[in-house]
Amino acid sequence: MPVIPFPSPSAPSLARPRIPAVPSRWTFPATATSVSRARWAVAGALPADSAPELTEDLVLLTSELVTNAVRHGIAGDEDGDGRLVEVFLWSADGHYWLAVSDPGDGHPVRRAARPGAGCGGRGLVLVDAVSAAWAVVPRHPCGKSVVAGVPLPEG
Repeated sequence: MPVIPFPSPSAPSLARPRIPAVPSRWTFPATATSVSRARWAVAGALPADSAPELTEDLVLLTSELVTNAVRHGIAGDEDGDGRLVEVFLWSADGHYWLAVSDPGDGHPVRRAARPGAGCGGRGLVLVDAVSAAWAVVPRHPCGKSVVAGVPLPEG
């Protein structure tokens, strides 16, 4: 849907600022089944003509970050104890930005996978490889958001 600007009658006819896109936002229970639901939500929010690589990268980031939030961000609650994981998606500054928030106090740390460690322990290595930038941002009064950006394809 196109943005329809509504000029203020009292505003001088100067260049108007660009109105940014409103982020998409979802909440999911802190359970393993929410990982696939979050992937579907993010993929479905992208424009139909998005580059397949962009969709794949954002779906992979969603999977890794929501998995980390469910496993590590909910302070060890096996069933999530009614807590929620929030997922935000928006475009700005030539990137799609994904933020996954949880109420946990822990701070994710990127570690090199150890030989024989099985399938786990590589999530933030993948996030680092796929994203142009990522960071952990504290949320007040509690919790954190892990934010990652993927550049929009040129062209």
